[in-house]
Amino acid sequence: MLVIFFIGPILLTFYFAFTNMSLTGMTAQAIEFVGFKNFMYMFSDPNFRVSVIKTIMFLVFSAVIGQQVLGFILALLMKERNRTFRRVIGATVLAGWVTPEIVVAFAFFAFLNEHGTLNTMLQWIGIKPIAWLFTFPMVSVIIANIWHGTAFSMLVFQSALDNVPKSLEEAAIIDGATGWQRLWKIIIPVIKGQIVTNMILVTLQTLGVFTLIYALTGGGPGMATQTLPIYMYNQAFVNYQLGYGTAISLAMLLIGIIASLLYIRLLKVKV
Repeated sequence: MLVIFFIGPILLTFYFAFTNMSLTGMTAQAIEFVGFKNFMYMFSDPNFRVSVIKTIMFLVFSAVIGQQVLGFILALLMKERNRTFRRVIGATVLAGWVTPEIVVAFAFFAFLNEHGTLNTMLQWIGIKPIAWLFTFPMVSVIIANIWHGTAFSMLVFQSALDNVPKSLEEAAIIDGATGWQRLWKIIIPVIKGQIVTNMILVTLQTLGVFTLIYALTGGGPGMATQTLPIYMYNQAFVNYQLGYGTAISLAMLLIGIIASLLYIRLLKVKV
């Protein structure tokens, strides 16, 4: 089962990336091996470079800063709270996580469009309507993805914080350590393994976000929100260049590997 449905498709992806495979035309019937031609074209394509920049922006502000930091703050605020409080807040945050991406996209479209809920609220205080999805498209999709994915980080950090030995914190309190000092000197060093694990998982998940962005902005306006998944989709299924599309997917894989190794090195976690 693993060979057929997991290893097999991975090997085929690597093979197709070095071919001129397409959905239409002569190459759809007779696939040819073209070597590194797809990759040479990819790295010389200005649209690819723009997509890489947009992807990194989306990753940093949505996953690393947004979901990671907000999830940790929520988990920290719920630390040692009573069970009822944790259940209510947890259920509220989880509601966003279990909502399908397409539903989240339509919800934020209703919230952020020119005649949406946000502009209606702003008009109450005298601010003119703003076309958020056209004026601030990247900010809009980042906020939507943070809202959708923060619950995962919160759950990971809740579990990690619950396993921090209370004796360490009690000893620090006796020694006169402030809350900020306990956070930086005790809590974060103890759970840094979980921090790296969460950063890797959230980064890989965010790297593959397609439905949310495509339904909200379609990668536009222009190329304002065209991340690599959107660019890959357009090349593979709009322009019918499957070989080039799979080459882009390998570039996405490389970005995920580099980011994961960077997290491990920065936080000095042994693997």
